[in-house]
Amino acid sequence: MPAFVDAALAFPAALFSFLLVVVVGYWLVVMFVGGDIDLDGAQLPLGLGGIPAAVAFSLFVALSWFVSLAGVVLLGGGPLVLAAALAAGWTGTKLLIIPMRRLFPDKKEPSRHDFVGRRCVVRTGRADATFGQAEVTASDGSSAVVQVRTTGGDLLSRGQTALIFDYDAEGEFFYVMEDRI
Repeated sequence: MPAFVDAALAFPAALFSFLLVVVVGYWLVVMFVGGDIDLDGAQLPLGLGGIPAAVAFSLFVALSWFVSLAGVVLLGGGPLVLAAALAAGWTGTKLLIIPMRRLFPDKKEPSRHDFVGRRCVVRTGRADATFGQAEVTASDGSSAVVQVRTTGGDLLSRGQTALIFDYDAEGEFFYVMEDRI
């Protein structure tokens, strides 16, 4: 047991040992006190989808701690072990959250405002201030035909690419302008 404690308190495992104590404490509070400290709003550059940041961070810390502990025991520690632990924690977390996405569906409900800022293709003979339809592709790959209107007397023709820049909820149509890119 003393060898384990020595390894857990040696560099770089000590860095992750401290974080592991924090993570275990967090999950004990969640288990026994109930409730959840809201870390869902924290943005981690992992492509989490609907997975709470607390889950991803916990996985990262646990994997990094394990690799750093093994590195201390097998190689004696050092900066190279720290780099390997960080890389393994990052990669392992990314690989583990992929199947977990089904357990944590994305909470964001789709909205028509999601189309604002996207490009569309005019599908009617024309699109002007009073008439027009265009096809737009959503972030999930699905497409929709939406009502569009131009401003300032612009006239768009079939097949022309346009940029959606606003949504009129009352009229239930999108404002578009010619896409010059």
